[in-house]
Amino acid sequence: MLDFLGDLKRTHMCGALRLTDAGQKATIMGWVNKRRDLGSIIFIDVRDRTGVTQVVFDASSSAAVHEKAEALRNEYVVAITGHVAKRDADTINPNIPTGEIELVAEELKILNVSAQLPFLPSDTVLPNEEMRLKYRYIDLRRDKMQFQIQMRHEIALAVREYLSGQGFLEIETPFMTRSTPEGARDYLVPSRVHGGQFYALPQSPQLFKQILMISGFDKYFQIVRCFRDEDLRADRQPEFTQIDLEMSFPSQERVFEVVEGFLKAAFKVAGVELQTPFPQMTYDQAMRLYGSDKPDRRLPAMADVREAFSEADRETLKVGSQPVVAIRIPKVGELSRKERDDIKPLFGERKDARVFEDFKRIEKSYPDATEKIRKAIDAQSDDLIVLVVGNGSPAGHKSEGGITPEVKQHDRAVYTAAGQLRIDLAKKYADRHKLFAGDRKLASSYHFLWVTDFPMFEYDDENKRWAAAHHPFTSPHDSDMDKLESDPASVRANAYDVVLNGTELGSGSIRIHRQDIQSKIFHALGMSAEEAQQRFGFFLEALTFGTPPHGGIALGLDRIVMILTGGDSLRDVIPFPKTAQAKDLMVDAPTPVSESQLRDLSIKIRE
Repeated sequence: MLDFLGDLKRTHMCGALRLTDAGQKATIMGWVNKRRDLGSIIFIDVRDRTGVTQVVFDASSSAAVHEKAEALRNEYVVAITGHVAKRDADTINPNIPTGEIELVAEELKILNVSAQLPFLPSDTVLPNEEMRLKYRYIDLRRDKMQFQIQMRHEIALAVREYLSGQGFLEIETPFMTRSTPEGARDYLVPSRVHGGQFYALPQSPQLFKQILMISGFDKYFQIVRCFRDEDLRADRQPEFTQIDLEMSFPSQERVFEVVEGFLKAAFKVAGVELQTPFPQMTYDQAMRLYGSDKPDRRLPAMADVREAFSEADRETLKVGSQPVVAIRIPKVGELSRKERDDIKPLFGERKDARVFEDFKRIEKSYPDATEKIRKAIDAQSDDLIVLVVGNGSPAGHKSEGGITPEVKQHDRAVYTAAGQLRIDLAKKYADRHKLFAGDRKLASSYHFLWVTDFPMFEYDDENKRWAAAHHPFTSPHDSDMDKLESDPASVRANAYDVVLNGTELGSGSIRIHRQDIQSKIFHALGMSAEEAQQRFGFFLEALTFGTPPHGGIALGLDRIVMILTGGDSLRDVIPFPKTAQAKDLMVDAPTPVSESQLRDLSIKIRE
């Protein structure tokens, strides 16, 4: 059989044959996709990743080959030689590229048989996801999965070619490194050679790409695997792939230009012509207008309408001086009493914000105010309007400085609550407003945005201290340096996110390149000099040896592919993903290991 394969002079991919090949001899190889036995004639659809070709076994032409074809079943692997023939006009299939021709079989080799499958790649009704993941090798044979994995390859190739053309070098960084705080739990790797000590799998190549800038490689990129031991969801996996880059001597605008360039190249693969540059918005603007640092601009912005109410009205409504946020969802129409009542459970029980779900009731009591609100948010008669208000309790660590207008941390809770309700209502009534139903091929369906000037710190209520909002290697604005300890809430970071349709695609920053400033940031985070030296001593030392200014970003490749292929989950575009419980059902991992392996690693499992 293998000799037969070696002797083939010319083979064709199943999806490559065309009408121009009619009359030619051809050999195709692939899987039996479908089988139709009409007695003296058997039709077989043979499939590979390029498509399908219909093969005809005619007993009147070759009884022996026809008899052999009677044994064929779905997913048998075959090699078939024959002549390409034009189909009769009434049998042409316009839905496939090979629909005008068929292969009249003259020779058949059954290269392998298949046991009965738990489901077929050609099935239109699929089993549950657990079954698909257990038999992932069968699931990956489906046309949709083949398309998505090929699209992933082409997008990654387009990004590589673009960045290489811009003078970036692709440089690999280690998978086994030291454990450092990155915001999520590390996956630890015990060392056999150094008993009781551990490597960590990288949550990102952050320190290594900064080290590369210190090393003189002024333009680095890598399409790299990263690992985070965190709770999973549809758009999160324990191991994922990011497009990672770093540059020396960059401006923020230069980073944006590079990212927009490779995203334009990536989206072109999917037939989408993006318009650049992307719009920009500060973090404070995003919070006030959308209640989120990853705004979905397909929906109308929110508005703070507290000025629509008089001071007496605000007193009656018990909203104090905090925001009164108006949410508008277009074209929802009249809601029933039950539908209005369902809004409160959707909003949930909150200590820091309340919802007024019945705008008509507010309208009866405050007609002048509601008329101003309608005008402020450009509301139409069939729009749903909901108000979210604060509970009047300011936070104890109110900022006294920063940019104007500024979202104070005690107001942020109100905007965030309103922003989440805005998204939840939009999803609930998506079939009415249809703002999420864009054509994936149209650039107008993709609302990109740069969000800039994030807070440098966020307050950790549980531990009663300030923490890095991005990561501790992010540079603060020069003009805010004197507030690091006196007013950390008002310190802005040179940090930026690229956002698409309410999804954060990537996050980056201009980095700290001076050791004295890095030490100040560690101190502001409550880290002692000894602790900073223990965790980051090698990096602090490296910063003393002529480190250039540098900055970069990392974007999730999996998310980009998921959006461009219309997937609902990252598991749709990762060849071998984990479940929401972080299990690989196909290979049944993780699993226990032997006592001897544990002894070698100086590890004992607690009962």
